[in-house]
Amino acid sequence: MAKLKDSLVIAGKEFTSRLMVGTGKYADFQQMVRAIEISGAEIVTVAVRRVNISDRSKESLLDYLDLKKYTLLPNTAGCYTADDAIRTCRLAREAGLSDFVKLEVLGDEKTLFPDNEELLKAAKVLVKEGFTVLPYTSDDPILCKKLEDLGCAAVMPLGAPIGSGLGIRNPYNIRIIMETVKVPVIVDAGVGTASDAAIAMELGCDGVLMNTGIAGAKDPIAMAEAMKLAVIAGRLAYQAGRIPRKLYATASSPLEGVIE
Repeated sequence: MAKLKDSLVIAGKEFTSRLMVGTGKYADFQQMVRAIEISGAEIVTVAVRRVNISDRSKESLLDYLDLKKYTLLPNTAGCYTADDAIRTCRLAREAGLSDFVKLEVLGDEKTLFPDNEELLKAAKVLVKEGFTVLPYTSDDPILCKKLEDLGCAAVMPLGAPIGSGLGIRNPYNIRIIMETVKVPVIVDAGVGTASDAAIAMELGCDGVLMNTGIAGAKDPIAMAEAMKLAVIAGRLAYQAGRIPRKLYATASSPLEGVIE
């Protein structure tokens, strides 16, 4: 039976929604705000590089987000070294954004896959400095365990390359990751439509983070609602427990008492 209260807990902080959303690629700030509202998300990620930290008198996307309503998750998008990512997180905290951070250390511009060696280096430093670190990582159970051992508050394995919309390419690795770590597992990257989000949740993931899947849709507002419902449905299906897959049919109606 599904739990009446089914909260996502990250580093002791409780959230009702298991959908996290980004703020990039929208037509304008008004569309971004509407999509976030419709999605029901409580955690909103923003690239630190897109926020004008030095001159807050100029227009910024932060002017459009109610920071009392949302938990801001600054991310280090665009960073290709541990040092760059660490510096970006420090700037975000000094600017008063948040010490909750989505840690990205990219390996190359073509695939945007994470540089795992640099990711571990950055995570180690940031955890020691008191950041709540949510690392974007490859779907490698060994690496996810290392990140947990370093003190990361969650692990965020990719479903597919960032912005690809390919969905969950390796559900088996995701399942092994969930068996390997105790911290929340949040699928990050690759979600293209509602069924992708539902599959992630049906696997038992604790949450899903997406940006392009919503912002890049023909109707971002409608897709935001679809993603919200997909995450809810997928979570309920996981809790309900699906029937086993079988090669042959099983009659829905019992044969006992059939009139001959």
